[in-house]
Amino acid sequence: MPDKSMKICIVGGGPAGLSAGMYLEQKGYENYTILERLDRVGGKCWSPYYNGRRYEMGAIMGVPSYYAVHDVEEFCGITHDGPKLNRNYKNAKGDVIEPFEPKKNITKIPRLLKMKKQIQQLGEILETKYKGYDLNGHRGVAQGRYEGFACTPDREPVSGENPYLKDLALPFSEWCRLNNVELAQDVWIGPYTSFGYGYFDEIPAAYVLKYLDFQTCMNFVKVNLWTWKDGTQFIWESLNNKLKNPARLNSTIEKVERKDGKVYVTVNGVVEEYDKIIVTAPLYIPGERMDGQKGMVDYFDTRADEMELFSKIDYERYDVQAVLTKPEDHPEISYYVFDNMKKERLGHLMVYYRRWKDEKDQVITTYALRKHKDMEEIPYDKCKEMVLDDLKTMKNPASEVINEWSVYYFPHVFSDDYMAGWYDKVEAMQGKYDTYYAGEIMAFGDMDETAEYSRELVERFF
Repeated sequence: MPDKSMKICIVGGGPAGLSAGMYLEQKGYENYTILERLDRVGGKCWSPYYNGRRYEMGAIMGVPSYYAVHDVEEFCGITHDGPKLNRNYKNAKGDVIEPFEPKKNITKIPRLLKMKKQIQQLGEILETKYKGYDLNGHRGVAQGRYEGFACTPDREPVSGENPYLKDLALPFSEWCRLNNVELAQDVWIGPYTSFGYGYFDEIPAAYVLKYLDFQTCMNFVKVNLWTWKDGTQFIWESLNNKLKNPARLNSTIEKVERKDGKVYVTVNGVVEEYDKIIVTAPLYIPGERMDGQKGMVDYFDTRADEMELFSKIDYERYDVQAVLTKPEDHPEISYYVFDNMKKERLGHLMVYYRRWKDEKDQVITTYALRKHKDMEEIPYDKCKEMVLDDLKTMKNPASEVINEWSVYYFPHVFSDDYMAGWYDKVEAMQGKYDTYYAGEIMAFGDMDETAEYSRELVERFF
């Protein structure tokens, strides 16, 4: 029988860490502590206030298949009660376009018809040839097997052998070519690259398809989306308030030592003793960040196998600016700029978001990527200016920047390491040093995938 009185330290008060606390609590583990370095919970769900309403600096939306987020809603007695979302499209010149409307693109009708057929084919091969592709996490994929819980409300356990799953280690563009569905990228790119998750020629297909499984992507296409009136941060604030042990904010972890079956955590100068530790914060951050954030390997008594694996992690440089406009320059809707979602347009504005329909005195948030693994990284300040220039081109110039953020975003490994079994090696280490690894890297960088991975981690090991 598991010892439900054991002391468990959870590093990080974002969706993964708070969800771990909730799922542990539901299984009878109440002796847990959540340590959060910031003065707020929510991680990349950050919803500051402007003019009495909250705007989004991080996560914006969800879909009906966000089952872990729905677990949190039910636990807290809240629901997705935010504004209905919609969007339009512009080209790089700032002209409004309708790329998916045949009547407005007579010359593109053959391509649009072919794209529609390929999307249908994609749905079919995912259900058949790639059975098991959509399970949370990456256990067994590089070995041609699947193991986890089904993407259904009941999340029943499933497992099996499928050698085709090895294909998911390929970059998504290459995987699409392999399966003759290249035009499907025209649809998948909107909720993928513009949301900061990198480019299809560099990111393994497993990431793309586990986040944008077929039903999730179709929900984006149909704008069948969830939002929260008080922002995505409200979900995690509500959960934190409901937990028996809310996150301890402003907790700086200086050192973690694991010895003699115990974990010693030095936090704000005080040594605390635990039996187990769950790390939902970044495992590795290459180089130095402007905000001083560090990876686990920088403050743990890191072992050789941890360092060897975690040093292969990279992350996206994804920047958000919150701007105001003059009333006459305010966009009437959110816009996607597909032209700027190509690596050749690195650093340019990919999407800008208007949250509320009923007023012009509100924040517009802008989003840009400035790193591709094969290109020189664009400096932060240069990217910021490029985006502000793009807003002028879009005919929606900013009058003021009121907030900006360049967050540690979407940790991942590239195809060679994925193919070599990076995930299976890390999964084999779970619990080895009284340490469990969770958070974005173990599944994907959206709030539901990270929360769902915490649920599965608790199911498997506690």
